[in-house]
Amino acid sequence: MKRRHFTGLLSGAAALPLVGAGAPGAAARPKPKPTLTDRQYWLQTLLRVADPVLLALEKRELHAQMPVESAANEQAGRRKVSHLEALGRLLAGLAPWLETEAPPAELARQARYRELARRGIAAGVDPASPDFMNFTQERQPVVDAAFLAHALLRAPTQLWAQLPAATQQQLVAALLSTRVIKPGYNNWLLFSAIIEAALLKFTGTCDEMRLDYALRQHQAWYKGDGIYGDGPDFHWDYYNSYVIQPMLLTITRTLVAAGKGDKAFADKVLARAQRYAVVQERLICADGSFATFGRSLAYRCGAFQLLGQVALQGELPPALPPGQVRAALTAVIHRTLDAPGTFDAAGWLRIGLCGHQPSIGENYISTGSLYLCAVGFLPLGLPVTNAFWTSAPLPWTSQKIWSGVDVPTDHAYKE
Repeated sequence: MKRRHFTGLLSGAAALPLVGAGAPGAAARPKPKPTLTDRQYWLQTLLRVADPVLLALEKRELHAQMPVESAANEQAGRRKVSHLEALGRLLAGLAPWLETEAPPAELARQARYRELARRGIAAGVDPASPDFMNFTQERQPVVDAAFLAHALLRAPTQLWAQLPAATQQQLVAALLSTRVIKPGYNNWLLFSAIIEAALLKFTGTCDEMRLDYALRQHQAWYKGDGIYGDGPDFHWDYYNSYVIQPMLLTITRTLVAAGKGDKAFADKVLARAQRYAVVQERLICADGSFATFGRSLAYRCGAFQLLGQVALQGELPPALPPGQVRAALTAVIHRTLDAPGTFDAAGWLRIGLCGHQPSIGENYISTGSLYLCAVGFLPLGLPVTNAFWTSAPLPWTSQKIWSGVDVPTDHAYKE
């Protein structure tokens, strides 16, 4: 059998697959310069995203420093909510790395960012702070309080247990205050539910009705083959990854751990998520781009949160070797965050998917919203010795197929 060669994105370089080593002219190519390892690139990029938000919060100057780019007719409304968006969404992605046991090369940075994250939370929930955030006005705050709650559940030691007692009390008060917001009859039910899951874990009490209702409705909205409706209807977008399946995984596991959940349902949620992880990996094109359907494309690599969370949990299905998933996600991060125009001169994210593309942002998108890209980095919570990082990079499914490799057929998941 003729041997095929895969280079392209496997070493972390954002490019189409190159021709094989035996092609004419191959010997004349200069040797590539040493590059960062995938993990080094991931961490460098995530911290680049995080710096403007956390450094401003350290000085309690986020409201003063953060630009709020949005649709022209939405400026006033977005300024009321964009700062909590930035904090909650960023920490939801940063949390696993903050919680893990980092290798020696990362320890000093990790200690620094753990402290920055805790200071950021304190600045956001202290009523006396100039950066005290809006948890009650309009409807949006329940969304981003939920992402903050998800961050706490992903880093219970670093983002909860290590907080000063006064900050813990203020944080609980902020989460409780979101109960005045009525969630929509769609994926928003999970925002209220994950807030209650965090309250259950950290205080021992919660509104169980909000949890039960959200889980029952999503069970009813399951459409088959690893996909849930966003409410009663199915939508062609990435909300199964932005919100639905990651939050279902975390909520059901939190309830089971608290002795209040149905283990059989939690297992079913996981099996569906594993099928959706397979689908997500197949959505990644050979060059690291992906299908641009649906809303909220300005969340960039955050569209693959679910695939990263299944990897973080160590529960990738057999069809997805860790080195293959790492290579595919590395390609996506390159495509969505390396493009010129992604960041402004001060380092803040700008609206777009591949560079600065303001028209991609819906009327609910603003600067703070964009920090959901951080959830594309969840596997940084895996130890450096984990197979996700130590396995050799492998071509992902689209690279194989579009290079002419014979691959097994894909089949629907049935319960």
